[in-house]
Amino acid sequence: MNHVSAFKVAKSLPRKTPSKHPASRRSMTSALTLPRLPVPDLHQTLQKYLQSLDPLLLENEARGGPSFSEARRLRETWADDFERGIGKVCQERLLALDRASPTNWLDDNFWIKKAYHEWRAPLIVNSNWWLAFHNDPAVPREVVLGHRPALGAVGITDWQVRRAAWLVRRTLEWKARLERQDDQAGITRAGVWLRDTAAKMFNVSRLPQADCDTLSTTPSYTDPDAHKIIVMLHDWFYAVDVLEEDKRVLQPAEIERRLLAVVADADGRLKRGEIAPAVGVLTADDRDRWTENLGHLLSLSPVNHDVLRTVNHSLFALSLDPYTYVPPSSTPAQAGSPVPEPNTVSELTAHLHNIRSGPTPRPGHNRWYDKAYTLVVESNTRAGAIGEHSPCDALVPSIGAEFAVVESVDEDAFPPLLPEGRMPNVEAVGGWERLEWVVDERIRKECDEAEKRVKIIVEDSDQGLLWFTDYGAERIKNEARLSTDAYIQMAMQLAWYRTRGCFTATYETALTRLFKNGRTETIRTLSADSRAFVLAMVDPKSTPQARQSLLRRAVQTHTSSTRHAATGRGIDRHLLGLRLMLDASARERHDLFDDELFTLSQTWKLSTSGLSEGHQFRGTGFGAAYPDGYGINYLAAPSTITFGIECKFSSPLTSTEVFKAAIIEALADMKSTCLTANAHL
Repeated sequence: MNHVSAFKVAKSLPRKTPSKHPASRRSMTSALTLPRLPVPDLHQTLQKYLQSLDPLLLENEARGGPSFSEARRLRETWADDFERGIGKVCQERLLALDRASPTNWLDDNFWIKKAYHEWRAPLIVNSNWWLAFHNDPAVPREVVLGHRPALGAVGITDWQVRRAAWLVRRTLEWKARLERQDDQAGITRAGVWLRDTAAKMFNVSRLPQADCDTLSTTPSYTDPDAHKIIVMLHDWFYAVDVLEEDKRVLQPAEIERRLLAVVADADGRLKRGEIAPAVGVLTADDRDRWTENLGHLLSLSPVNHDVLRTVNHSLFALSLDPYTYVPPSSTPAQAGSPVPEPNTVSELTAHLHNIRSGPTPRPGHNRWYDKAYTLVVESNTRAGAIGEHSPCDALVPSIGAEFAVVESVDEDAFPPLLPEGRMPNVEAVGGWERLEWVVDERIRKECDEAEKRVKIIVEDSDQGLLWFTDYGAERIKNEARLSTDAYIQMAMQLAWYRTRGCFTATYETALTRLFKNGRTETIRTLSADSRAFVLAMVDPKSTPQARQSLLRRAVQTHTSSTRHAATGRGIDRHLLGLRLMLDASARERHDLFDDELFTLSQTWKLSTSGLSEGHQFRGTGFGAAYPDGYGINYLAAPSTITFGIECKFSSPLTSTEVFKAAIIEALADMKSTCLTANAHL
């Protein structure tokens, strides 16, 4: 859907009418529990938008530009004219589109396309999220340190397969529990939202198409592929059945047996000198280039159509990496150990790096970046996940991942491991199959060229982790008596200003989970109040009492913005919808959208998102939205705050190490400010 004809969709979409057939309990529960995402009030959106411009207008004035009052009046004039004129028409079109949309005006028509599928940049680093799990305490320390012998020549260890089987089983248990909520009385609205949203992360892949991607079709319950996971090993693809015909999850021991059979098969292929075509690397390439290559791949053989269908319809993917990644510059902390000491910064940075993109020398291998959810397990049992963002937002699979990790491997659910990592006899094991891509010389060459392009992206990615251990959410809430999330946001505002000497539009994700099919809304962290707080913190003449007062005001403003965004009263999705309602064929435009500050206010050089406390996660991350910006994911636990930070080495304006130091300084200064101010009360 393009900007010209977006509002005309309302005429072609089916009207909402009562079903002639009895609704299932699931649909009735969802329909009765979760309301539709509202179209916000036009006047209120415009007033909030004007307010969000204030820090930018104040900055312009402070740097010798037009006076604040003059520039503000001009934007107020534009907003008033828009509201009384074409904006009123756009609002009516948007309301008509909402009435004609099955679920809501945003998700049915715009969001996935505009936020994700129209982007042509490679998914690796730029779009996919990544998440590192805590090590499993049931795994022997010698295994975690890399001392467990591999099974044959394949590089896979038995403990690696065991943990992978356990994580697969636990993930499927979580999925089954959510589905069983239909039969439980008293399901909450949050439960309905989670169940319905989580369903979108399974049995789906993103599909490359020219100009705008799409999602694969959802397989039927009877589709055999819907009962499988995809296993990737040495760039070979396998399909493994993990559900019975009645949808019951296989026992962990049986999943392990089938994974071991796959490992044995790959071992034999390696010993025979076979080399897999690295087709998965193509999914990490530019989307238009991948579109062309997939088209050619599908033209080579009907077999490739079948393989792609299985990949798309499978539950999720599992990457068994035949190594534990250690960067060339890393030195093991313990003599004789092939990997650094667990939970050191260097060890965890390497782990996050591998989950995100594979080893630097050969990035993009053993992955299918279009898959909505992929478990990644290394030979020493380090595990994590990556995901494609468009089917659902990262919080949902992170909830599933936390369920999978929170319970350690139950050795009673498995047979004893053989000594010295010997391969058990798996010759008679069924329930798995090879997925063989048919390739030609062109595809092999494209895989090589794609790897070179991916390597440039990966080598330019400055990814780092900050474990801030001085204090966490408990002190912020109980001693400072402030919102933890807003407090952390103010710390990042201060860190940005100290490293850049200016302010920038800042994006924070808010979930609209109160609504059916709710996705996200923007919280605009940069405000006149956050600006005033930051300037006070860098002003040596400012008192602790004044700084604390400004911090509280900035936190209150941010908390209010968060509440509005989460309850369907945000502004950025509404502004997007209004802009798309303009009919370009009729030369409809307005100064409100042509204003350079409209663009600047949405140039999110600081892109942020907070997850849960993340007790089961060692780190997380996503890519910066702009070449000279940062992508920051954070986890606020009671006594620690973990930041996953990504920027680009190629930008002279960004540095993960510099920004980590700035966040540490900001958090320390904010603590000192609050303590000093409170001492003088």
